[in-house]
Amino acid sequence: MSKSLSLFFACTSVAFMLATGFTISENGWLAALFGLIALAIIGYGFSLKARMRRSRATKD
Repeated sequence: MSKSLSLFFACTSVAFMLATGFTISENGWLAALFGLIALAIIGYGFSLKARMRRSRATKD
C-alpha cells in the first residue's frame, strides 16, 4: 500500500474517532454512527492492504 493511501486511511480514521469523542456527550446515536464508520474505514484499510499484498505476491 502506498504511503499516501495509508496516510489517507489513518487521517480519516482519526477524524471519525475524534468526531465520536466529541459527540458522545451530545448525541449517543450519532456517536455510535461515527464509531461504526471509523471501524469500517479501519477494516477496509486492512482488507485493501491484504488484497494488494496478495496481488503483488502472485505477480512475482
